[in-house]
Amino acid sequence: MTTTRLTITGMTCGHCEASVREELGELPGVAAVVADHAAGTAIVESAAPLDPAAVRAAVEEAGYAVASIE
Repeated sequence: MTTTRLTITGMTCGHCEASVREELGELPGVAAVVADHAAGTAIVESAAPLDPAAVRAAVEEAGYAVASIE
């Protein structure tokens, strides 16, 4: 299992978190997503390392921006 930590800008509420969780959860191999608007983060558990471009695209589809991927 691989853990990816994202810093996301623009999330302000629980609905924002749900949008990010939904979009990231659709990426192949993703097992779990925990988004926290107060911290501006998302933690993604996946079967294999994720493609950073796909992660950015998913977050942007939700309406937010990725500041960093670790």
